[in-house]
Amino acid sequence: MSSNSSRRREITVADVAKAAQVSKAQAARALGNYGAVSEEVRSRVLAAAEELSYRPNELARSMNTGKSNTIGVVVGDIENPHFGLATRGITDTAKKSGYNVILINTDEEVSAEIEAVHVLLDKRVDGLIVAPASSVETEHLQHVHETGRPLVLLDRKAEGLGVETVAVSMAGISYESTRYLLEAGHRRIAFVSTLKSDSPYRTGIVLDSSQITERLEGMQRAFAESGLIFSEDQVRLNAGDADSIRNITRELLLMPEPATAIVASDGLIALSVVEAIQELGLSIPDDVSFLMYDDFSWTRLTSPPLTVIAQPVYEMGVAAASALIRQIEGRKPAANGPEFSARLIRRGSVAMPRTARV
Repeated sequence: MSSNSSRRREITVADVAKAAQVSKAQAARALGNYGAVSEEVRSRVLAAAEELSYRPNELARSMNTGKSNTIGVVVGDIENPHFGLATRGITDTAKKSGYNVILINTDEEVSAEIEAVHVLLDKRVDGLIVAPASSVETEHLQHVHETGRPLVLLDRKAEGLGVETVAVSMAGISYESTRYLLEAGHRRIAFVSTLKSDSPYRTGIVLDSSQITERLEGMQRAFAESGLIFSEDQVRLNAGDADSIRNITRELLLMPEPATAIVASDGLIALSVVEAIQELGLSIPDDVSFLMYDDFSWTRLTSPPLTVIAQPVYEMGVAAASALIRQIEGRKPAANGPEFSARLIRRGSVAMPRTARV
């Protein structure tokens, strides 16, 4: 017997209608929870559906009701714990409200994001949560907004796009953390990011990420207010994979005027930076101070524990999903939506640079 003939046939609405001894139209209305149907008929149909282990055709249901009870989520890197935790907040909240989540990863490529949005719209998702790969190239998101499809941005802003955005303003906390490093005696403070750029960083260039733009603005302000020169050569972009991050770290620490402190813009970068420091036979914070964005459990298990900029990532995911579901269901936004802020947690990975010690 072939595998096709041995495979159990999918149960249809017609099968449920026959078992419940009702019309197919009555069964469809009872199963889809729309239209007029008596309680007696509904009870018989649901009992038959359970007996037959009927699973609804969600696409057909969405065509009948105009709702798929699904949310599309588009993020840049699901390997990054930041997005993993935010996605957990989204899915937990969506599940409580009866929504499923379809997640697509873009590798921070705008072209992949455009394709992801098209795929999700074709699947008739009720709304989208997007962490934009670019804060500048956002025409596809503008189109989604103009068509009236519910849309919420996560983690990053988008120029000229008037939609709800759940993100932490980074300029203030970047300023605070940079002042902390400056007060410890550091002047060569490196910043390492995965952000893609065709050219080395220079003050004033337009960057694709609002988050990275704000972080660098905060660093520059701290240097300027201290009467110090911000070293542009200490900003390293395009830290795409573990090998490139280790190479960047080695360059920063082996140049004639090496960095005395390194700031990693996310947890994945942090792991590779710490690994490269160890491979060079250096130690934190005796040889180089270290600070990173996001607070994960492993940062408290290293020796010494790492100084971090903690963000309420899970709560941001919850807020993004709540805002989207509110839009989908036609409810007005809360008068005072949640405001999120980051905080500097000082542990043991920052010390006075060796050159400044007496």
